[in-house]
Amino acid sequence: MDFQSGLGLAGFVLANFAVATSGGFFRPGDWYERLAKPPWRPPNWLFAPAWAVLYVTIAVSGWLVWREAGFAGAGLPLAVYGVQLLLNAAWSAIFFGMRRIDLAFGELVLLWLSIATTIALFHPIHPGAAWLLVPYLCWVTFAGALNLAILRRNPARGADARV
Repeated sequence: MDFQSGLGLAGFVLANFAVATSGGFFRPGDWYERLAKPPWRPPNWLFAPAWAVLYVTIAVSGWLVWREAGFAGAGLPLAVYGVQLLLNAAWSAIFFGMRRIDLAFGELVLLWLSIATTIALFHPIHPGAAWLLVPYLCWVTFAGALNLAILRRNPARGADARV
């Protein structure tokens, strides 16, 4: 790997690290613990390592497409990639920060669509980069099911988060 490529990879890793800080800033806390949750919810300790692995694969995926086609050759795919990163960062702020389970679910649907679109746009450029995003899409699918299950078990807290 040459210097420019390494610098590009560092940029993608840093962008994903910046997104990950949203989850560190907006933490679950007591409010989340008091919510009724489904019995199939994973333990809290599992989320951080799962996301750490996913953020690495997301970063490498973007970097592979950038390395293959550059920003000029993959402008739309990398723009959609950027949108999914922003949506990813926003979910923690909406769910944990605003305590809006309903809005967080709607936002998660948009995140899922942006990831699926990123996969579709990445595949012609670098199939491996697209496949690296499949576990992310699966995890967000699971997170969407969990978000919806929590919303259904806590309907008063969906629209009025302070209840």
